[in-house]
Amino acid sequence: MIKRYFVSILVLLLFIFAAGCSNSNHKKSAVSDDHKASTGDLAEETSSMNELPTFLNGQTDTIKSIYKASAASKELLEKIPCYCGCGKSVGHKNNYDCFVRENKKNGGIVWDSHGLNCDVCLEIAAQSITDYHNGKSIKEIRKEIDQKYKEGYANPTPTPQV
Repeated sequence: MIKRYFVSILVLLLFIFAAGCSNSNHKKSAVSDDHKASTGDLAEETSSMNELPTFLNGQTDTIKSIYKASAASKELLEKIPCYCGCGKSVGHKNNYDCFVRENKKNGGIVWDSHGLNCDVCLEIAAQSITDYHNGKSIKEIRKEIDQKYKEGYANPTPTPQV
């Protein structure tokens, strides 16, 4: 039941998000400046993927759901590129990096705020996770994402082919 609800939320997101990175529709984070990376993105460690970072406080349940689903979809999203330009601008290697900066050995997560302010990142994650839960292979998803974002978007992150 929860899985169906979760997938339904992600599918709904695809119709909500417009392409392109934008800060205009998102609230500023309450995390202090000492947690900012040199890129302006925030990093915050929590004890597990079940504890979301405080920079998501005040955000919609939809954005929180994408963050939680992204953290739980490491194997998938590490094989999916992002097309917002974050490969060049912040050194991301894949779409997973837009949401999670580091997985700690003790189960902790260092979250990245980059995806919070980027509709392209959010849309790619939501579409990929939804398609995966609907039975598509990682290879099929990768092909569809590459096709959808090949024109009119920034160069993809340097994510190896599947």
